[in-house]
Amino acid sequence: MNEQETDSPQSLQNSRRKTVCGKRRGSGKCAGGMSDREEWQVTLSTCPCGILQLHEDRRPCIQHVYGAQHPPFDPLLHGTLLKATPKVPTTPVKAKRVSTFQEFESNTSDAWDAGEDDDELLAMAAESLNTEVVMETANRVLRNHSQRQERHKLQEAPGPEQKPKPLAEPPLVPSGDLRLVKSVSESHTSCPAESASDSVPLQRSQSLPHSATVALGGTSDSSTLGSSVLSEREAFRLDKFKQLLAGPNTDLEELRKLSWSGIPKPVRPITWKLLSGYLPANVDRRPATLQRKQKEYFAFIEHYYDSRNDEAHQDTYRQIHIDIPRMSPEALILQPKVTEIFERILFIWAIRHPASGYVQGINDLVTPFFVVFICEYIEQEDVDAADVSRVPADVLRNVEADTYWCMSKLLDGIQDNYTFAQPGIQMKVKMLEELVSRIDEQVHRHLEQHEVRYLQFAFRWMNNLLMREVPLRCTVRLWDTYQSEPEGFSRFHLYVCAAFLVRWRKEILEERDFQELLLFLQNLPTAQWGDEDISLLLAEAYRLKFAFADAPNHYKK
Repeated sequence: MNEQETDSPQSLQNSRRKTVCGKRRGSGKCAGGMSDREEWQVTLSTCPCGILQLHEDRRPCIQHVYGAQHPPFDPLLHGTLLKATPKVPTTPVKAKRVSTFQEFESNTSDAWDAGEDDDELLAMAAESLNTEVVMETANRVLRNHSQRQERHKLQEAPGPEQKPKPLAEPPLVPSGDLRLVKSVSESHTSCPAESASDSVPLQRSQSLPHSATVALGGTSDSSTLGSSVLSEREAFRLDKFKQLLAGPNTDLEELRKLSWSGIPKPVRPITWKLLSGYLPANVDRRPATLQRKQKEYFAFIEHYYDSRNDEAHQDTYRQIHIDIPRMSPEALILQPKVTEIFERILFIWAIRHPASGYVQGINDLVTPFFVVFICEYIEQEDVDAADVSRVPADVLRNVEADTYWCMSKLLDGIQDNYTFAQPGIQMKVKMLEELVSRIDEQVHRHLEQHEVRYLQFAFRWMNNLLMREVPLRCTVRLWDTYQSEPEGFSRFHLYVCAAFLVRWRKEILEERDFQELLLFLQNLPTAQWGDEDISLLLAEAYRLKFAFADAPNHYKK
């Protein structure tokens, strides 16, 4: 039968059953001249076609028979490229129109491709690699690439007197990590020997990620890399804030979503004023609103502040005057101008809110607003020790008015914390106790066993909104999220306190004495905390809120 006759449907179906060695099923004999019956009885070493393999008990098993397509690509089985030229097919096959994906595949150069020829893949599949060979070759590929990159940099660098830097050996890849196994086939074709590795370049190494290669080669500083990525992320977030704030009407809901993960320092003042409800969303109305509010505040000072020495108000003013020097940061608060500003803000608020009046703890809530708003006019990075005397008087007046109104908006939502007997704080501490008993019963029982009451440490957490427990920079970051959350300073703060307590689980369980437990809970080691610690705390608090906020039965025992 000639080859034209083999193009019948039945003959084409038989050709698709062609095995690796060229045998046709049903032909009776393989390419090695063995019959079908003899083929089942011989071992791999005696059968020329190599279809049979032996189990450990010498029982033969048949290798998979593939059709016209090559077997699935398995990086663990692909070893060396045995041929550099494609094999000419023995049986003519009708040419097929190249699909879009095949065109893309043939025109794309990928550093991790092992080859483009189907027969080469079939040949590679017949061999299995030793793990040591894989790792050694992968490391050699990375090392050669790092050396070429280093030489390329030195050639481009100006100045003939510049000395080349010593190349660092790439770290060994762990034996369990097989992500680089696929590049072994490249190393055998491009680098057949160690001596030729420098002269023969890798054909597809150009598409390796540059940053990842440098990191593996040990020639870059990870901290510098991380800081550059972080700065790019911050710049991107800052652009998103600026675009959102530049519109004629700011979308406050979108602004809250964007602010939940933190607000960039340059746009924090305007964002806080918008989120607190002090400024309107419409850009055209903001200047008139600021002017009216500032004028209204200084009218209050003119009308009320002189009464601070009256018998009816002198106790209130005296307590304010005593509490302000106890605030932090001392370097900022103890400046005479700042002290006067804080005294006026707190006294005016107490006079205008007779239901609560002034209560210790309210004074701490002024600091974050004042620090954030004064940052617009101070170039000094460390605001805690900033010299306010250099700020113009009219700017200080505006900052004082803005601070007063934003603090008033905050206190409007938690005023029951500061009315008689402070029922808001009492209720929140009780809710915290019940919540912790559901979250971590072991910690709750440990505190009960040593007779530590939640009021003894959590009262201050609610009264000062954790300002005495974390540094000021962390409080500012915390308030970014509080102002983004609905009822952030009241409801969400409860879950933050629960997450904050459970955060010290290990240290709490190690303490076996009432005094030591209480001292630890009142002096938690948070002096070195930063934005990352606060972000983790807020994430855990959000998880707790999601699980418990709308499920009151979780509180019941």
